[in-house]
Amino acid sequence: MGGRPSSPLDKQQQQHLKGQVDTLLRNFLPCYRGQLAASVLQQISQELGPQEPAGCQLMRSKKLPRVREHRGPLTQLGGHPPRWQPIFCVLRGDGRLEWFSHREEYENGGHPLGSMALTGYTVLTSQREYLHLLDTLCPVSSGERTQGESDPLLEMPVHFPLFLQHPFRRHLCFSAATGEVQRAWRLALQGGIRLRGTVLQRSQAPAARAFLDAVRLYRQHQGHFGDDDVTLGSDAEVLTGVLMRELLPALRAQTLPGLRGASRNRAWAWTELLDAVHAAVLAGASAGLRAFQPEKDELLAVLEKTIRPDVDQILLQRERLVGRLRVEVQRPLESCLRGKVDAQLSLVTQKLLSTTEAVLLAVQSLLAQGMDRLSRHLRGSSSGTQLRKEVYSFGEMPWDPELMQTCYREAERSRGHLGQLVVPVGFFGTQSLVFGAQDLAQQLMANAVATFLQLADQCLTTALDCTQAAQRLEKVRGRVLKKFQSDSSSAQRKFVRGWLLCIFLPFVLRQLEEGCKVELLEFEGDVLAVGSPALTIEGIYKDIVQGVLLQKIDGELKKTLGASDVSCTLDGCSEAPWDQTGVDEEAEAQRRTCPGQPGSSAEVQRLCPLPPPGTFCR
Repeated sequence: MGGRPSSPLDKQQQQHLKGQVDTLLRNFLPCYRGQLAASVLQQISQELGPQEPAGCQLMRSKKLPRVREHRGPLTQLGGHPPRWQPIFCVLRGDGRLEWFSHREEYENGGHPLGSMALTGYTVLTSQREYLHLLDTLCPVSSGERTQGESDPLLEMPVHFPLFLQHPFRRHLCFSAATGEVQRAWRLALQGGIRLRGTVLQRSQAPAARAFLDAVRLYRQHQGHFGDDDVTLGSDAEVLTGVLMRELLPALRAQTLPGLRGASRNRAWAWTELLDAVHAAVLAGASAGLRAFQPEKDELLAVLEKTIRPDVDQILLQRERLVGRLRVEVQRPLESCLRGKVDAQLSLVTQKLLSTTEAVLLAVQSLLAQGMDRLSRHLRGSSSGTQLRKEVYSFGEMPWDPELMQTCYREAERSRGHLGQLVVPVGFFGTQSLVFGAQDLAQQLMANAVATFLQLADQCLTTALDCTQAAQRLEKVRGRVLKKFQSDSSSAQRKFVRGWLLCIFLPFVLRQLEEGCKVELLEFEGDVLAVGSPALTIEGIYKDIVQGVLLQKIDGELKKTLGASDVSCTLDGCSEAPWDQTGVDEEAEAQRRTCPGQPGSSAEVQRLCPLPPPGTFCR
């Protein structure tokens, strides 16, 4: 399209961007080192402290989050000048999209024409909406004529479009042959976007938690207290997003006035320039983090060796400092909570609870339907081949975008209203919140499916005919639903509690920033005197504010949900890693009563082999 610079970035611009990345890393890595120390201290203190009783009833799925590979022919708008041309697209299991000139090129292992990691993209299926987006990127000033090159998007209406839009990357424009194909691709692409976006949020590694905390702390130093979606993606992608937000105003001022041609052509040229800048920044951030990796590994090992022997003394000194500083900040903190948080907290809590309740009810309904379908096929003495297909399909339910869409849609429905509620407190991370609710739905479904298959495997024997086996499955169904209800209740409380903290903590810290500066400076020398890198005045202050805020949040949850014995620690079972293994006591008892059925490490295959007619087990 017209208005495209002959070379997106010259050597001087590339060198300038390298300097910007170096400056970012120079300012960010000290924050990261400090948060690594704090994260190691937190992990060790939790290991040595009183252990919460295991609250999870469902076993943990051993399958890692993934996207079901999706492939097929599409039409793509590309080239210079742009034109619609047929391609063969493949969405990989890691959320990367590739496209080939034709199917045979893919099947023969050829190199793709192009590929893109889907982190940060949004899928649009309305041509009108996408054209409006282009118009907002390069708005036409009053009196400006929009003559220039022709616009193929206008000349050729797209009936089933798939527009992939990114704030800092080039847009990808595809077209499907039918509405059904368009829907299948939309769901698959949205799954890939979510998978790549929440990689750090799903991790329980101390380094991942430390990185996210360091990003928030770095941005607070830059004056950005409100939470948003900048932390979606890998560590390098997150840092790239941080820097792109800093560079964007100057890029706009320097570049947009010089672009020529029709408005939408200029918009495409602008996205191509942004893509070149993003690629350069991403390459620099990736290289910088790779270079830091050996130091990080060594630092974590040193922190483990130095903190663990002295952890009791460090925690004791920390508690003394917390007690003294709390006295100084308690009054302004409580005043802020009463005057600016309480009323909004109640509204947001109710909305989050209703949203998660709708999501989890949809998961429970879908789970029950899947278990009922298996029982019906078993009662009907289905063929072995058909039953194996049904068992496989049941095991794949958490990764089936079409089936899980009924659950994911419940989270999407609340986006608009929830966004309006949290804007007054400066929270703009609604996409991250929706992704979190969808990840929770997928995890609970995966755990429930794994539990059902394992318990069924343990209870069914070769002595049972199909009717008896179906009756056993009915009992397993009831037990799994009870376990699911228990886990979903605790998961809902934990999810809402954690997100309320994400929404309101940055707001409270911003409100108190000016008033508490003097107190923090007075205590900084005392913290440094302790001599532990795991203790900082900012960290202690944040923990105090967080503790008081959590008391408010817990009170609101108790008022809404009632008293509960479920633990509400922020590091509880519902956020455990996906690859955690384990079987509950009930499953262990079943194993002892069915010696012919060993504990299954494969969650689907054990039920698949069909025995001779009239029985279910081998």
